[in-house]
Amino acid sequence: MATSTDSQTPRSVKQADELPEQRRPMLLLAVAAGLCWACAVALLLSGDLRASDALFSPPRVLFYALVLCAGLLTFVPAQRLLRLPGLAFEGVAGTSLLFYTLAFVPPPTSWLLELPEMPVYLLFIAALFWSVSAIALPLVHSLGRRYFRQRARQFDLRRARRQAHEVGALMAAVAVLAALRLFTVFSLGLLVLILVVVELLFLSFVEAET
Repeated sequence: MATSTDSQTPRSVKQADELPEQRRPMLLLAVAAGLCWACAVALLLSGDLRASDALFSPPRVLFYALVLCAGLLTFVPAQRLLRLPGLAFEGVAGTSLLFYTLAFVPPPTSWLLELPEMPVYLLFIAALFWSVSAIALPLVHSLGRRYFRQRARQFDLRRARRQAHEVGALMAAVAVLAALRLFTVFSLGLLVLILVVVELLFLSFVEAET
């Protein structure tokens, strides 16, 4: 019996030592993604991007590269780790459009229903919906696997995408209300209540994807 125990101990120790080595690449990717996001935000806040009108000026090219690399380093590992097809494309495209809008599209000076300002608002709202939905998808998927009791619900990608899009729709609706100057705590609570009721109806009447 002692021999059997001794023979099993090195294997368990070896497996425990391999876990940090497997997590190290993910940690390095997370650090690299964080640095890229931080540099992109710093460039965005510096004001140097709008100083140059050239589409491919050095500050703009650096900004494009940072946002693209940050998106790829964030969403590609998440897609592979959680097995969420399409997450990388949605995340990279959504965050790139959002950062481009914030950096280079002139901010509106009037409310949403003013015709010259409407395209700017619509572009920002679409980018916000797209990027928030992509960011919410891994979180919603992970929470669903933890809290749903039915296995079919835990691994239902259609359910996870729907709920992530509901989070994105909530943020887009908040932006619309703010642009219309109608945003209040009451309106926010009403939006949340509507989305919760809608999702409960989906869970009640829509079968899980198998």
